Amino acid sequence: MASILDEYEDSLYRSASVQQSRASVGIPHSGYVNARLEKETPIFNKQRIDFAPPEKINNLVVSSNQLCMSLGKDTLLRIDLGKPDEPNQVELGRKDEAKVYKMFLDHTGSHLLIALNTSECLYLNRSVQKVRALSRWKGHLIESVGWNKFLGSETNTGPILVGTAQGQIYEAEISVSEGSLFSTNPDQYFRQVYTLEEESGPAPVCCLEVERGIEGKFFIIATTRKRLFQFVGKVPEGTEQQGFSSIFAMHADHLPSFREFPASFGFSEIAFYTPKLRSNPRSFAWMMGNGVLYGTLDYSRPDSILSDERVWVYPPDIDITVNKPISIVLTQFHFLLLLPDRVKAVCTLNGQVVFQDLFLEKFGLLTRMIKDPTVQQIWIHTEKVVFRYHVQRESRDVWKMYMNMNKFDLAKEYCKDRPECLDIVLAKEAEHCFQNKRYLDSAKCYALTQNYFEEIALKFIEAKQEEALMEFLIKKLSNLKPSEKTQTTLLTTWLTELYLNWLGILEGDPSQRNLYLDTREKFRTFLSSPKNKDCLFNNRASIYELLASHGDTEHMVYFAVIMQDYERVVAHHCQHDEYDEALNVLSRHRDEKLFYKFSPVLIQHIPKKVVDAWISMGSRLDARNLIPALVNYSQSASTQQINEAIRYMEFCVYQLEETQQAIHNYLLSLYALCRPDSLLSYLEQAGTNPNRIHYDLKYALRLCAEHGHHHACVHIYKVMELYEEAVDLALQVDVDLAKSCADLPEDDEELRKKLWLKIARHVVQEEKDVKKAMACLSSCALLKIEDVLPFFPDFVTIDHFKEAICNSLEDYNKHIEELKREMEEATQSAKRIREDIQEMRNKYGSVEPQEKCAACDFPLLNRPFYLFLCGHMFHYDCLLQAVFPNLPAYKQAKLEDLQKKLAATSQPSKSHHRPKDADTISLGKGQQSREQIKADVDDIVAAECVYCGELMIRSIDKPFIDPQKYEEEMQSWL
Repeated sequence: MASILDEYEDSLYRSASVQQSRASVGIPHSGYVNARLEKETPIFNKQRIDFAPPEKINNLVVSSNQLCMSLGKDTLLRIDLGKPDEPNQVELGRKDEAKVYKMFLDHTGSHLLIALNTSECLYLNRSVQKVRALSRWKGHLIESVGWNKFLGSETNTGPILVGTAQGQIYEAEISVSEGSLFSTNPDQYFRQVYTLEEESGPAPVCCLEVERGIEGKFFIIATTRKRLFQFVGKVPEGTEQQGFSSIFAMHADHLPSFREFPASFGFSEIAFYTPKLRSNPRSFAWMMGNGVLYGTLDYSRPDSILSDERVWVYPPDIDITVNKPISIVLTQFHFLLLLPDRVKAVCTLNGQVVFQDLFLEKFGLLTRMIKDPTVQQIWIHTEKVVFRYHVQRESRDVWKMYMNMNKFDLAKEYCKDRPECLDIVLAKEAEHCFQNKRYLDSAKCYALTQNYFEEIALKFIEAKQEEALMEFLIKKLSNLKPSEKTQTTLLTTWLTELYLNWLGILEGDPSQRNLYLDTREKFRTFLSSPKNKDCLFNNRASIYELLASHGDTEHMVYFAVIMQDYERVVAHHCQHDEYDEALNVLSRHRDEKLFYKFSPVLIQHIPKKVVDAWISMGSRLDARNLIPALVNYSQSASTQQINEAIRYMEFCVYQLEETQQAIHNYLLSLYALCRPDSLLSYLEQAGTNPNRIHYDLKYALRLCAEHGHHHACVHIYKVMELYEEAVDLALQVDVDLAKSCADLPEDDEELRKKLWLKIARHVVQEEKDVKKAMACLSSCALLKIEDVLPFFPDFVTIDHFKEAICNSLEDYNKHIEELKREMEEATQSAKRIREDIQEMRNKYGSVEPQEKCAACDFPLLNRPFYLFLCGHMFHYDCLLQAVFPNLPAYKQAKLEDLQKKLAATSQPSKSHHRPKDADTISLGKGQQSREQIKADVDDIVAAECVYCGELMIRSIDKPFIDPQKYEEEMQSWL
């Protein structure tokens, strides 16, 4: 039973192609093409199991991938479908003529009940090999078992329900002991809880099912040949193990609710569909005489679990008197009926037969059909052969059925991953809504289809449904891709036109005020939509034209704001004299270019507010670009209005600390024109350093001169260091101002004297004030009485100068005395210097014979040497060698020249101390003596000790080893 022998011939239901579907529902062609390259797999795919039974198959059950098969009279075959190569055969051990009547396998595949036709029942657990008789069950022909899916385990069934052929319902429990497996009876108890009856009396219990709902509520479904009973009741929490007796006891005095149908073919069977493992069933199908009762299970209902019930009659070719159905199996959307020679699949949505599979006579009559709920596989067997059906993609064509039933939401749910089918459903839904005059819903659906755009648009236009047309265009626009720019532009422009037309109609009707406001809000939402932003921006000229053609200035401004076209907004406000609104837009969006453009207009009408706005912008505005607006404004405005211009310029200069010359020059011109009292303070605050002054000095001088601001001119002259011009102009204003100017050239006494003479001449000749002229002498130490006398007229008496002349003579006497004192100090200093020189000549030092040169460490007295006051002693050549590299270039050249001259003398030196007459030999006319040359050499070489003087300090940053000889020195150490 391990492998598949072959795929048996089948005539399974095939779903129609998309083109056929479109024709059947009358949907216009869309952009999809149905191109299936491979043959579609059937929904119910039959396989014949490669198994040849040694004896005829009496019964077959399967659950949780565990298959149990009754063969012949006494053999039971168990197969784990996960390991099909390891079948397990168990003997029933019966010697009588008893035959297997029915078998029941629980949901875990662990507990197998074998009902015999002798009213006996056997039990077999999956973990054991021995069949055990259930003694308490003897005498009852078992028709059905209701397993406990909530308390059952592999070793214990929990409380279960058992239905008999006599109509009794028993409650029982089977338990397997793990220690000594069957040392006691496995059936713990077996007690009757209820009897099912029909009109004629007790009837066989054909089926039993136990389900648990919410809040501890249990639902028990039991069927007879004609009736379907429901028992509903709560089992207190914690008492589930005590069984279901309490539920049946509630119906001891009255019948439970039931469904009854008149026809019967001697038995019935109920099937359930469970979508997920270990979850509650979702739907049921009860096969009985009148047809199949199909419905859903609603666990929230108080008294009945059955919901949405309907009866599907059997297909016309089924005659219950000749070939009545044998078994039923329920899937998600179909129920399968087993007939003696075929299988029929009926759709639960429309009752149509969608699949029929005819079996050949050579296989024998079909005996039973069962479904494994855990793997959703369907098993069918005859006495010779076993077949298995796989259910694959059962919902593939459900969408079409829901669509034909006008259940469009469900149809879309089942084809959401198949765009070509979804398009058909949407088109059908759109047409359905249109026919029922639900135009807005129709527009939304049409927008999602691939139908021709023009046809749909014309459809709404002909129906005069402009609002639905707009909805269609909006939805269509939202579904366009970013690459479809042409379509986006078309729809955007068209929608704008439609909105404007609709708003124009509504605005003139006072009764439609609320609708107008709602439409206006939608239009503004449309204009401000981020998805439409790029398209609207690229086509804003066309949108502006549409808005202008409709005279809708309100939305023109709104659209301009959205497009950030603030220039148009501000221009609109200015044209309508709404200057405050224009300034508010500028202040809100803080665009510098717009400030520059509209400030000339705004400052003419609201100067103070404009300047406030400029100040709030701070350094973001370049004041140079605002000067033209201020110039035009100041030329036609009053002094009070000019003060606003001065206020902004002062803000730029003092708060923003602007250094641009144009700004300072313009502020200077405003001061000179309207606020002269602030002019001089501004100039003084700017300082007197020409390099740190930001205004143009020449322009300022010319400006101040034109307006007669002499004090300011004097200040500018001082900054320009034109002191003579400053004094000349200051003398026209104030002598004291001229005096302050005369003292400025501190480093040029001649110029200062000249300036003071100018002042003195002015005082004598212009003011003719002798006392003031004498005051000038006391104010400037450079002036003497003899400098001022030529300025006085000849008739002036000496009495006016008596005091000044006496003071001058006294100063001369003091100066002469001071010169005498300095001469005496110089004579004394020269005398001390001569004495020091004489003392130095007589100074000497002693050298021991063992003394060595501090540089070469050889005996000192072997060669000419130097002795320094610090105590260091060097050979002449050693000292020369140490000093020479550190001398400046010019001293090195001079030293080399002196050495050449010294070598050229006729008597070279033998020792450091020579007779005086030898050192003073003349070297010829115009040449230095040998002694003088040696003295010059000593001044260079022996100016200081090489170890204690500045030479050692200057060489502190020099390396001990010459970098050029570093490698050589390093190698010598290796």
